[in-house]
Amino acid sequence: MASLDAIARQLAEFSPQRAPDRHRRRRSAVAMLVRGERVRGPEILMIQRAERRGDPWSGHMGFPGGRLDSSDPHSFGAAVRETREELGFDVASQARYLGRLSDLATHLRTGHGAMLVTPYVFSLSGDPSFTPNHEVAGIVWVPLAFLADPANRQSMSWHYQDVPLTLPCYHYEQRRIWGLSLGMLDEFMAVSGIAHFESVRPPL
Repeated sequence: MASLDAIARQLAEFSPQRAPDRHRRRRSAVAMLVRGERVRGPEILMIQRAERRGDPWSGHMGFPGGRLDSSDPHSFGAAVRETREELGFDVASQARYLGRLSDLATHLRTGHGAMLVTPYVFSLSGDPSFTPNHEVAGIVWVPLAFLADPANRQSMSWHYQDVPLTLPCYHYEQRRIWGLSLGMLDEFMAVSGIAHFESVRPPL
């Protein structure tokens, strides 16, 4: 399994895909936090979002983050702010920034089209503590070795606009990882040289 230094080198050489009209689109950003020095090898932090009425990602597994607001100078700033709000953790001062991944479009299209999500990757040392707020129902560290094992890759049925789809997913500690979050994980694993899977990415 790749070390954090190896992952950092791969991300430094990666050229992420950016939507050409990204500055005119609705935007959000997330932080993907990776830690090493574990018996199971490197792990990545995921959160389970709290159940909230009107939230399309209610109860889903994902990464700390959210929409850009007027106080954010850029999407990186939004990822830092949202992680501080949701986990009580300041990645700007307590983590090492490794790089960003490609913009990813949500499947939800409203009057302004799909929202663009930009993932930023950070590494952590030691065993940091978090103080989740009301938006977070749980925190899980997922081993990269688990995600790299094809035997753990499963499929699920999902309907989009009444069209039945078969999508890839994982089940880890009775939690399902799929959709947008899985798309981010797949690119992260491929860029890091750990594993490569065919993923479903909505067009930008």
